[in-house]
Amino acid sequence: MGKLSIIDRRLLDEVSGKAKAAARKRMNYNLHTSEKEPCNRLLNAMEPGTYFVPHFHGDAEKDETMVMLRGRMGMVVFDEKGNVVETALLDAAGDISGVTIPHGVFHSMVVLDPGTVVLEAKAGPYRPLHPQEIAGWAPAPDSPEAPKYLAKLAQLFANVRKSHGEGRQ
Repeated sequence: MGKLSIIDRRLLDEVSGKAKAAARKRMNYNLHTSEKEPCNRLLNAMEPGTYFVPHFHGDAEKDETMVMLRGRMGMVVFDEKGNVVETALLDAAGDISGVTIPHGVFHSMVVLDPGTVVLEAKAGPYRPLHPQEIAGWAPAPDSPEAPKYLAKLAQLFANVRKSHGEGRQ
């Protein structure tokens, strides 16, 4: 018989500390014991400046759900040409605290607050993105254009007030 996995402030602080120290400015903490499990559940701690290259999950089993535990994050949805078609401000203390992203939808996230942590779940087993699931119209994470592109995405949320009650763009 297993024991409970407690998600408390101490754990969120620990994972956030690791994200701050990481080169990519994010860190996962798996709640599943094996990436082969049928449901992958994890904490994803992220800091402003981390770049999620726009991508989609092609597998019909890979809808992705994120629930904000702490902080704020902008969600950006694109069409297949890279045009922004929808945005949402996710705020752990606001009106929109989570989202489900259907498979096949290009998306990216913009972390707005230090110490942001989401609970993420999607069908397992884990597999890295296939090259065709990564947007060819967006810069690669290690390219010199990536910080400028991330700043452009962040501008989508620049006028969103920090007060609660603001959410959908």
